[in-house]
Amino acid sequence: MYHIDWPTKARKQLNRFPRSDQKRLVLAVDEWSGLPNARNVKALTGHCYGYRLRVGDCRVLFDVDTVVRIIGIQEVRKRDGNTY
Repeated sequence: MYHIDWPTKARKQLNRFPRSDQKRLVLAVDEWSGLPNARNVKALTGHCYGYRLRVGDCRVLFDVDTVVRIIGIQEVRKRDGNTY
């Protein structure tokens, strides 16, 4: 099981979403039991963050430290032309 780290920047971005979306995003992040089997997770190439999680029209951008088993949430954004 990975520990989920929510830095201040990601928490502020999450708080800008409506309450229903916030709950859906947090539940999707908490459901991760292991990164290799996670649904809707894609490795990003040519991007400053390593992975993204798709939750409806929202995206959670994050990095993973497999040695310490920490998932660091970096950004939470609404999907648009500038998300990636």
